[in-house]
Amino acid sequence: MSLFRHSRREVPQLNTASLPDLIFTVLFFFITVTHMREVTLKVKYRVPEGTELTKLVKKSAVTYIYIGKPTDDMRHIAGNKTRIQLNDKYADIDDVTDYVAEERKRMSPEDARAMSVSVKADRNTDMGIMSDVRQALRRAGALKVNYSAVKKTEK
Repeated sequence: MSLFRHSRREVPQLNTASLPDLIFTVLFFFITVTHMREVTLKVKYRVPEGTELTKLVKKSAVTYIYIGKPTDDMRHIAGNKTRIQLNDKYADIDDVTDYVAEERKRMSPEDARAMSVSVKADRNTDMGIMSDVRQALRRAGALKVNYSAVKKTEK
């Protein structure tokens, strides 16, 4: 006769009732934190270096223009000359004015008043193209123009 009973203990079941809540919370976190790329780059540009740089404050009021040589996978379509990219397509100088007007219409009235254009150009871009783009931006009434650069490293 045994004084102690040897009962079989079972491991309690794991409660998975709150698992969907946890999964949706993590999913919501990644949705809000992740930055989605708006434009697929079709031009290569090496950003020039500068010393007096400032960061853009309100990025919702910024329109981007990319200038550079076509990427390797786009070279068979666009050739080897310097191209202007507006959103996801190549454009000419004449298209810049219409592009800025369309972007201004798309923005809220507050952002349209504070709209600025950021030119992301390759450091070896011909200044004739830069001057033409600047003139087209003047015709479009986009007078707040900045040029993207990286901080110059001291050697």
